Amino acid sequence: MAINVNTVYKTVLSIINKEQRGYITPYEFNQIATQVQLEIFETYFENLNQQLRVGGNSSEYANRVKLLEEKIAYFEEEQVLVFNNAGEATLPSEVYRLGSIMYKKYDYKDIEVEKTTKREFNHIVRSPLTNPIPTAPTSGVQGPIYTQIGDKIKTLPISDTNSTYTLEYIRKPKNVVWAYTINAGLGNYIFNNSSNPVDPGVIPSTGFQDFEIDETDQTEVILRILAYSGIVIGNSQITQTAAQAVAQQDQLEAS
Repeated sequence: MAINVNTVYKTVLSIINKEQRGYITPYEFNQIATQVQLEIFETYFENLNQQLRVGGNSSEYANRVKLLEEKIAYFEEEQVLVFNNAGEATLPSEVYRLGSIMYKKYDYKDIEVEKTTKREFNHIVRSPLTNPIPTAPTSGVQGPIYTQIGDKIKTLPISDTNSTYTLEYIRKPKNVVWAYTINAGLGNYIFNNSSNPVDPGVIPSTGFQDFEIDETDQTEVILRILAYSGIVIGNSQITQTAAQAVAQQDQLEAS
């Protein structure tokens, strides 16, 4: 699934330096690469919506809807929500899009929690007739509900020792990192593939991180990074050529 960060970095530098057009530092590369990864990640959802409107095809390997869903599935996560004394749970910082929230009481079957607006939530709280009761779904009362306020989630019924709320969500890709050490003799950067945050001498200290988006997007990754790199080094020709190539590729994928 992952795209090797060192392969991309060396390819970008090779193209930029072919005619001595300039240079980007590892810091600049990491910032650009992270932005490019997020841009491509967001196109997964845009392209999926478009393909769902036009419909897929029956070919196992050319069904674009299925391929996009597989790309997105890599980022699907779930987490049991932990509530504070005010009955609020903080969303994980890596959340990109919320999926479902599932409620489980004792050994009953999981129930999908209904989302409400803050106003609707408060109205239900004040009404004894509609306030959800923490019993089995067969009891006939209104099922569990939740509302989102900023990065907080509030639910009814309130979570207790006999129940759990599990959040299903799509996370953001991790920031891309080309980690390195410095050659003491020549002063050049040397790629370091250590992912140990406490590894001495590695910059950044977090260690390296490959691209997490699908390896089929490697060409687009390189082109988009080149387009940004042209701006950084002040070479409009690189930016224009790379941007045109990206546009042509996007057009082919959309057709």
